[in-house]
Amino acid sequence: MVKPTLTPTQIGGMLLLAALACILPFVLSNYQVFQLTMALSYAIALLGLNMLTGYNGQISLGHGAFFAIGAYTAAILMDKANWPYWATIPVAGLVCLLAGFLFGLPALRLEGLYLALATFALGVAMPQILKYKGIEHWTGGSMGVVILKPEPPAGLPLNQDQWLYFFTLFWVVVLFVAAWNILRGRVGRALVAIRDHPIAAETMGINTAIYKSLTFGVSALYTGIAGALAAIGVQFASPDSFNVFLSLSLLVGVVVGGLASISGAFYGALFIQFVPNVADHISKAAPWAIYGVILIAIMYLMPSGVAGLLRRARARFAGKAGNRVVAPAAPAARDDVQLPISGKEAG
Repeated sequence: MVKPTLTPTQIGGMLLLAALACILPFVLSNYQVFQLTMALSYAIALLGLNMLTGYNGQISLGHGAFFAIGAYTAAILMDKANWPYWATIPVAGLVCLLAGFLFGLPALRLEGLYLALATFALGVAMPQILKYKGIEHWTGGSMGVVILKPEPPAGLPLNQDQWLYFFTLFWVVVLFVAAWNILRGRVGRALVAIRDHPIAAETMGINTAIYKSLTFGVSALYTGIAGALAAIGVQFASPDSFNVFLSLSLLVGVVVGGLASISGAFYGALFIQFVPNVADHISKAAPWAIYGVILIAIMYLMPSGVAGLLRRARARFAGKAGNRVVAPAAPAARDDVQLPISGKEAG
């Protein structure tokens, strides 16, 4: 089967976005650059969770725990072992890959809501585990771990926030390109086959157990790297920063951005980072009520997420322009890897 490739229009659009991403740190304030850095970190975490939930059909309500493991791995290595910040990122990913794979093995016996509850328990337990006195020397207990914001390399005309933004952007590019290559090939088709028809997938020779476990591990790897980048960004890691609300927010971001969509991770990350702030500006007395209203409105207007809405808008525009007949899109014609969900088109 021919692998999907990008069209010239899509390549041009991506180059334009890349140029915009490189310009933004020089026209925004340091605080706004910090907010964008956090949004990029969330985008990595949402992509990892989307691999697990959107493409493979395994629901997780506890990915905040892997976010915390990645954050603490980076913070402890920097604070206790004096590791350079850049060296902690791959280590945080590998630790979470192992943790996710080991958690995924027993989770093979669970499906649907039962798996969701098991991961929810992990998310609930993680803050208490981080406060445990036996590991307080490493985790700092309730006080957490404070780390220093990295300095830019000598000679670069960047301040700390701008450098951290570009450092995070580098990891975003690497991980999104890797995910695109994984999901557009045999592995991606196997993940979707397991999600939609697990018995048929086994009949075709797909090892569902190993695929599910590895998907859990890779998903945790992405989330752990995101957690490490976020911890370096905020210069702090504490147990209460990784409560179960973080796990729920990540799942909300995946749904708002669009299930089984790579580009949806960016839309979901912007929602997680900025919508609570918008709600707080609208009403200081009841910001979460405003947040809930915005979320309900988005789900009502965009039931397949932001990515699904944009995809339908492009298809309608193309149909009206009469440039081409809108047919069931082949993977090569899409801006990312969008695969059907439970026999229906994903948005």
